[in-house]
Amino acid sequence: MARSLTYSLLILVMFIWGLNVVAVKYLVEHFPPVAMQGFRILVAGIVAIIVLYFLRDLRKLTKKEWGITILAALFGQLGHHALLAIGLVETTASNASLILGLIPITTSILAMIFFRDKMTWLQVTGIIFGFSGVAIVVLQNNGSIGAVSTGDFLVFTSMFSQALSFILIKMATKTLSSRQMTAVMLLLGSILLLGTSLVVEPNGFSQLTGGTALVWTVFFVSAILATGLGHILYNAAIQQIGAGETAIFNNLVPFFSLIGAFLFLGESIYVTQVIGFFLIVTGVLLGTGYVDSQIKKKKKNAMENAL
Repeated sequence: MARSLTYSLLILVMFIWGLNVVAVKYLVEHFPPVAMQGFRILVAGIVAIIVLYFLRDLRKLTKKEWGITILAALFGQLGHHALLAIGLVETTASNASLILGLIPITTSILAMIFFRDKMTWLQVTGIIFGFSGVAIVVLQNNGSIGAVSTGDFLVFTSMFSQALSFILIKMATKTLSSRQMTAVMLLLGSILLLGTSLVVEPNGFSQLTGGTALVWTVFFVSAILATGLGHILYNAAIQQIGAGETAIFNNLVPFFSLIGAFLFLGESIYVTQVIGFFLIVTGVLLGTGYVDSQIKKKKKNAMENAL
């Protein structure tokens, strides 16, 4: 795959993922959040398995791979998607997208803890910038400074849960295809979400039978394009250009979400959100080590040219 095509596909995925936050916010206004997420993830998992079957990227998992995959599904599917959906009932899609923008930085911090990756002063600066940006966003209430809302807190927890699942995915994908692990996680996660819904939303399944044609269109587009095919394309890009360069494109997700929330949900865009967005983007570029890697690359090229 040509590099330009990979970049184009990544921008398309980021656009879809950005609008997906808006879509989930829209869906939780019509369906019970946990039941909706469970069914949505189930559809995405089935689509992913079918695609991988035709790509011949499926095999039997070992006991160790099953253990890590189940644990990753607990954090990445049950924890992330349930908390995100419930949180979106109480907060805006704009705020949620900006908070989720911290996933790359949080993943880097956890990698430093679990894999003992070294931290540079630029990464420390990036972490401070990123979390400062989110602090500005979650402390604003209709344009003024106030208490952190329950919805923002739940979305923040869902963000942390997702980042933790990425660490587990990194552990498992040393031997297992990342695309297959994603598909299996989606199916396992859907079972966990639907089971949880039976406990916390006793009438959740029956309430899923309603909804207009527009609501169900948004539901299936979200499940198939954003969650099912989106992750497969994202993982394919990682194989083409590497995880570090691919992660930088995640900065586009909050941007597309802010625009989508403004256009489709009528949400206002506040100055604090714009400031928070730029702080988070700067934080991700520094905190993930991307700037460090570019500086090292330029120094290496300069030394090679000097010889």
